[in-house]
Amino acid sequence: MGKFVDKYANLWINNMLLGEYRHNLDSKNRLTIPAKLRMELGEKPILTRGLDNCLFIYPRRDWELFVEKLSQLPLSQKTARNFSRFMLSGASEAEIDEMGRILVPDFLRKYGRFEKTIVVVGVQNRVEIWAEKEWGKYMTEIEKSSGDIAENLSGFGI
Repeated sequence: MGKFVDKYANLWINNMLLGEYRHNLDSKNRLTIPAKLRMELGEKPILTRGLDNCLFIYPRRDWELFVEKLSQLPLSQKTARNFSRFMLSGASEAEIDEMGRILVPDFLRKYGRFEKTIVVVGVQNRVEIWAEKEWGKYMTEIEKSSGDIAENLSGFGI
């Protein structure tokens, strides 16, 4: 049993998206995705609106799992319909060019409040793309309450 668990634990660690990087959005709304993250995202990842005014990029395998979960939400619940629309209507394949850049469509750039400097963050099974100002505000708020957050998650074994 130990070898089975170790094998899949290593697979999970190898496919985990981690780290924080700063890049500039160029004049054509292209953003460089760091090489380590590109490798884990694979070919044709999915770019969509995220939560908290950031964007999400999912590797295709994780996007498909996410969409499967969305499809199981009850159509009769307005919140479920709204969340599905929010996540799916802004989604598209992110074509990564030979320079490692993706094009950020105007409506997603506006949603993310992007200016020049962008923060690209690996968060387990997705990449988040943040406007530098928004990321700074978010992190300042979270850093102040990190102890409370950890305490509230203690029931989950964190």
